Amino acid sequence: MAILTSVITRQIGLGGKYLFDRLVAVLAASGVNPHLLTFTGFAINLFAAYLFAYGYFRGAGLAILGAAVFDLTDGPVARATNRVTRFGGFFDSVMDRYSDLGLLIGLLIYYGRVNRFFYVALVAMAVIGSVMTSYTRARAENLISSCKVGFLERAERVVLIIIGALSDRMGAVLWVIAVLSNLTVIHRCVHTWQETRRLGGQTSAS
Repeated sequence: MAILTSVITRQIGLGGKYLFDRLVAVLAASGVNPHLLTFTGFAINLFAAYLFAYGYFRGAGLAILGAAVFDLTDGPVARATNRVTRFGGFFDSVMDRYSDLGLLIGLLIYYGRVNRFFYVALVAMAVIGSVMTSYTRARAENLISSCKVGFLERAERVVLIIIGALSDRMGAVLWVIAVLSNLTVIHRCVHTWQETRRLGGQTSAS
């Protein structure tokens, strides 16, 4: 049974990769600008935020899934068409941050509209954790080579929000994001402290 499950899982993975590669090839052949793909993903996430604000959670979850297609293909299309630029990576990161915050603000508006003020505070904690997770990595990498440690990065947060939206378990998801994202910030602070001490020691020894 375990062997059969492994074979099925592998075939699903291969099938998904084939479809993804075909989609990238079609988009690359169309000549679409990767920046347009990035912006389209952002625009769909804004629509999802609107749906959240008015309580259409399942619709928002499906919209985020649609936006993920563009989020995942902009980089591969840029590489396939030799359009990789430093600005492209910067623009992608900026749009990702706006998308993340837009979704959470949509939830903030919804819980405010239905007078669930505890959840307003919970979303606010999730917003702080999401922003600081990105900030601590960016700031740390001015001092050390890499700071990718932690429990909850953007991909995990997006998956959790999709699960919460489609399963109608957003309250539990917000607890997970609020707690684990802020723990990730603490983890990154500790990691950066340890690395700067180690690098300082190396400098002193040399």
